[in-house]
Amino acid sequence: MLLCWTNAANITLGSSLTAKLNHQNEESSWLSPNGDFSFGFQQIQKDGFLLAIWFNKVPEKTIVWSANRDNLVQQGSIVELTKVGSLALRDSTGKEVWSTGFGVDHAAMLNTGNFVLANKDFSNNWESFNEPTDTLLPTQVLTTTKQLIASYSKSNYSRGRYLMTIDDGDLVLFSRRPPQDHESIYWPENLIDGRSTGQGISFQVMFNKSGSIYVQAGNGTILKWLSQSNSSSSTSGLYQRAILEYDGVFRHYVYPKDDDSQNSTGWPLSIDNDGRPSCYCPNGYTFIDSNDKMKGCIPIFEAQSCNDDLEDYKNFYIDSIDFLNWPLGDYESFQSVSEDWCRNACLVDCFCPLAIFGGNKCYKIAAPLTNGMMDSSIQGTKSLVKIRKGNSTASKQCNNLDSKRKVDKTTLIVIGSVIISSSAVLNILLLITSLVFCFRLRRKASITKPNQNILEMNLQNFSFVELEKATNGFEEQLGAGAFGVVYKGVVELDNNNITSIIAVKKLYNNNMVKEGEQEFKAEVMSIGSTNHKNLVKLIGFCNEGQHRLLVYEYMSNGSLASFLFGPSKPSWHQRKQLALGIARGLFYLHEECSTQIIHCDIKPQNILLDHSFTARISDFGLAKILKTDQTRTTTGIRGTKGYVAPEWFRNMAVTVKVDVYSYGILLLELICCRKNVEANVEDDAQIILADWACDCYEAGKVECLVENDDEAKMEMKMVEKYVMVALWCIQEDPSLRPTMKKVMLMLEGSENVSAPPLLNSVISSL
Repeated sequence: MLLCWTNAANITLGSSLTAKLNHQNEESSWLSPNGDFSFGFQQIQKDGFLLAIWFNKVPEKTIVWSANRDNLVQQGSIVELTKVGSLALRDSTGKEVWSTGFGVDHAAMLNTGNFVLANKDFSNNWESFNEPTDTLLPTQVLTTTKQLIASYSKSNYSRGRYLMTIDDGDLVLFSRRPPQDHESIYWPENLIDGRSTGQGISFQVMFNKSGSIYVQAGNGTILKWLSQSNSSSSTSGLYQRAILEYDGVFRHYVYPKDDDSQNSTGWPLSIDNDGRPSCYCPNGYTFIDSNDKMKGCIPIFEAQSCNDDLEDYKNFYIDSIDFLNWPLGDYESFQSVSEDWCRNACLVDCFCPLAIFGGNKCYKIAAPLTNGMMDSSIQGTKSLVKIRKGNSTASKQCNNLDSKRKVDKTTLIVIGSVIISSSAVLNILLLITSLVFCFRLRRKASITKPNQNILEMNLQNFSFVELEKATNGFEEQLGAGAFGVVYKGVVELDNNNITSIIAVKKLYNNNMVKEGEQEFKAEVMSIGSTNHKNLVKLIGFCNEGQHRLLVYEYMSNGSLASFLFGPSKPSWHQRKQLALGIARGLFYLHEECSTQIIHCDIKPQNILLDHSFTARISDFGLAKILKTDQTRTTTGIRGTKGYVAPEWFRNMAVTVKVDVYSYGILLLELICCRKNVEANVEDDAQIILADWACDCYEAGKVECLVENDDEAKMEMKMVEKYVMVALWCIQEDPSLRPTMKKVMLMLEGSENVSAPPLLNSVISSL
């Protein structure tokens, strides 16, 4: 791409800037030709400097981009466009701490606010617009591979708690929970309607010269307006920026270039304390840090026991807070119940710190409690918070929230659109996180004693020291997931003097104690009671203090994902055997276990391969166990995008048919030896595998799915049968999907396969 740089002053090789104190800092930055933007060092602390780009003519010198943002450099640090064509940042000791580009001819600070490193032909080797921090500027684009990460606070520019990105075709805002950076969505834009039109998933957020911000599909179709300008011309009289701020809100600001403007509001948005959400702790909780309320709240009482003390719930009561909700945080839900029933259900459940009640529905919310939302528009919805009785500190600490409940809810939340331009040019939609509560529940070490039901499963109970030794200090990592990391180890089983290679899954214990405890119970109770050649065998466990580990037999050939999508592809015969083995394993879980189990997360990463490449279903952390007389359940969304059945998003009861849907997607991947979503394909029609497979089947061109597989092309009738089975499995209506028993029989050839109904686009499940 060639760029025309009008009056741009090139920065030549060998040029450099030095971090100096403010009063010494004259001529210590590189300016854009119009003088609107500066590139250089900004003094952030007494002896802390940030390499940044900022609005040069705005009094606040507002930063729009920075490098090495997590580590400030000291006075005397240097940024240099080196003789070899690299932009390098060196601290005061001369150590290089950040660099980018190589072999460039020159650099330039453009009038748009984009700092570029260019080759001799003026093509860009690197540009700041492609490496955003927390801000977008007009003409800048946020692509699917990029993200905005909010600053930690107003004065701390290091990476903070929130990020914004396009995730599988949807514009979403996440909260981050260090140290594992476990992410939780608090604002999905839900671009389902736009995506279901078959326009592909090459989406991007555009910020045009006219001041409009929108999500655009790869073909140019605008899917969602985030901030729509009423002017068709460039808003040349305004400085503009859109920023994901430290409070998790994405805002679009303007600043009139004319200092004499009578109606100028400047950058600060003066609407109810700058329109920012206010944070309060409910009764029984207090701020982790009163000087940084966004760190969240912790209970000031002892948590409910999940041990042998079945009467401990009598020491708790329920306090209610109107208009407060935790969307997508439930682990169990009930319909047609009363508020009293909901209160009692949470009270007696030691894993329930809070429940949501509204519309005769009850939702138990899982810990850790994050992304709470207070919204006066959700009439009749309330949070039922569990608090220990006799907690005198609670009433003293938290009267503040009681008084705040009486005020107009606009002091707690800003929703909708506001006009912040003096000429009413811009109608800004605030993407708001409303009111965020970050409750972190502390657990007693005593609650992690082995459950009696677990002990009765004939599983070996390991000590933490034993497993630490077996894994050589958790040295060799095999894989990682949302709840834990898997390590390779060697151990002597049952004192028989025979050593065995094992896989040890170590669950995270930071910030996710209760959530991890629930996964531990789910995985042990589900897989510990099973015995099938297509399931990974659970050998034992460790439940000692804060340590929760699961011990499995070792699968020497890794995961199906590595085998299927790696450089060496499995043969068509192997893929058929794998498909049948997985189907048999799911049939066992659904119909042959003493308790029916819905796995909820079938995908290639959760299928392991033993020494003979037999498929073994693993990772039961999200599994749902049904009672003997139960065929369906309601629960929060579980699983992995791309494999999740549509009913998860429709507040419908889920059945074993959600596993059938996931299996259908997996079966297509096995047939075609490719992932269910691949953006780098020649034809956009092939991006979504399920849509492409349906198109090929409808057109009578199933051979296109195995075009480069000579072995599969020798059995085209078998390939077509497998495709038909897969299309039956991913029907949008769960009642149309076959059972796993029928799937197994169709693959074995014991039952005929009829023509499946045509599908709507399945991109809504991505």
